[in-house]
Amino acid sequence: MKNTQREVTIGLAAHPDAQQSAIHGLRDLFSVANRLQWEKSDRPQKIETQLIQDFTRFDRHLDTLILPPSLGPQTKVTQEEALVSWAQHHHKRGALVCSICAGAFPLAASGLLDGRQATTHWALAEEFAARFPKVRLQSERLLIDDGDIITAGGLMAWTDLGLRLIARFMGPSTMLDVARFFLIDPGERAQSFYSSFSPSLNHGDEAILRVQHWAQENYRDPITVSDMTRVARLELRTFGRRFQSATGFSPSEYLQHLRIAKAKERLELSHESVERIAHGVGYMDISAFRRMFHKIVGLSPVEYRRRFSPGGAGD
Repeated sequence: MKNTQREVTIGLAAHPDAQQSAIHGLRDLFSVANRLQWEKSDRPQKIETQLIQDFTRFDRHLDTLILPPSLGPQTKVTQEEALVSWAQHHHKRGALVCSICAGAFPLAASGLLDGRQATTHWALAEEFAARFPKVRLQSERLLIDDGDIITAGGLMAWTDLGLRLIARFMGPSTMLDVARFFLIDPGERAQSFYSSFSPSLNHGDEAILRVQHWAQENYRDPITVSDMTRVARLELRTFGRRFQSATGFSPSEYLQHLRIAKAKERLELSHESVERIAHGVGYMDISAFRRMFHKIVGLSPVEYRRRFSPGGAGD
């Protein structure tokens, strides 16, 4: 005979701009986890989910609260303020606080992320870093578990967060069962697998923009920082400072990211060999290309092609 179920209460912030697929997808994950626990465990744990719309009136105990992704440009200011207070209140009372994608913005506004590592959607990273400089942003990571706070990156990272919470409250065996049921990869992933290189072009620095356009056309050639400086018609030190300020990258980092972005496109869309692609984007040393590709993307070129190319083959 089974013992009485132990219960964990998770509150989902169902504000007007919240991504509904994340909210209801998490409820589905937890529902299946509950069923599998009841079938297999002598002391089953149950996850109860609460959809919360009026944060000012909800004062029940929560073990965990989740700030979901937002499909709007930004969460409304008034709504964000309510979410901020809600997160602060329940964190102070001992709740595990989680965010997904843009949900990191109200969480960071609460001050709870100050001095901590955190992630958000890679496309929001620049805005997030500008608004919350005290947070140690690591937007290349898909999920960061910091004990009493968990942040998840992209719009679909709710699956990763859901599995992490199931593992925490129900154990890794149930988490793996749920992952198999939904055909979700339970392994570690990174946003760098999916992010694209989208350099800033509206910074207003004509000299730096001229170099960016030139690099876009000439990235296959053996470009040096001195070459870029001549195109900018600036002193080397001035060029480096202005380039970093305008783009967020050093000149050499920018060129590496540009070349790797081009390599990713060719890996996805062609059947060329990795060596041919490396040479085609400006790398004469195939080993250096493989190292840089893995550093920026988090996968080897072959692993990237297998994951993202329709053919999924080739070396």
